[in-house]
Amino acid sequence: MGQKVHPNGLRVGVYRDWNSRWFASKKELPELLVEDTKIRKYIKRTFYNAGISRVEIERSAGRVRVIIHTGKPGMVIGKGGAGVEELRKTLEQMTGKQVKIDIIEIRAPELDAQLVAESVAQQLEKRVSARRAMKQAISRAMRLGAKGARIIVSGRIAGAEIARRERDWEGTVPLHTLRADIDYGFAEANTTYGKIGVKVWIYKGEFGQQIVPAETARDRRERGGRRGRGGDRGREGGRQPAGAGAGRGGRGERRGR
Repeated sequence: MGQKVHPNGLRVGVYRDWNSRWFASKKELPELLVEDTKIRKYIKRTFYNAGISRVEIERSAGRVRVIIHTGKPGMVIGKGGAGVEELRKTLEQMTGKQVKIDIIEIRAPELDAQLVAESVAQQLEKRVSARRAMKQAISRAMRLGAKGARIIVSGRIAGAEIARRERDWEGTVPLHTLRADIDYGFAEANTTYGKIGVKVWIYKGEFGQQIVPAETARDRRERGGRRGRGGDRGREGGRQPAGAGAGRGGRGERRGR
């Protein structure tokens, strides 16, 4: 039976980079891996509602650089930078090293698969219909320029006695094409009936292609439509007097004869 490979892991080293970028000896490797996991879990737990997609970690001699990709940077930074400063002190106590924190804003959270999965999971926890949550998430992603989107929800949906799987998709999601920029996210909804898993795939086009924002595309269509209508009016206006003049000129010539 065929199984789906993790799209992000499949493209690491081809078009994607690692989320942890550092070198270590065999003795230090397990400790640093556990430390990275603790850092990510702490950040996700502390800023659960900040829309954190992923956390990248870079290490050098005695220093740790943490890059946080978030859809709501204001919640992470805090008032006057108090949130970042408190996080930096906590991570320095956790690692025993100097920590630098960089925050990168996600301009379109609707196109980030991890944030979409967490959004659908939160809606399921609030007893929103799975079908409705999936359709809304997919329509928002397609409206912002995605080439395709797929969402799978599995578990005791709506408190059913038997677990089942529901899915919805739109467009194309070529999982076997390595040059395809496919983002993948996974989240779990903790309901009174148990956990419900949410998987999201979003196809943004091939690597190197830039998604045109929906506003710009709409503006171009409107400008093109206005030019087309104006041109037609101009052409019709130009033809009508010429035809009318020719008809009158012909009658005048006949009268003259």
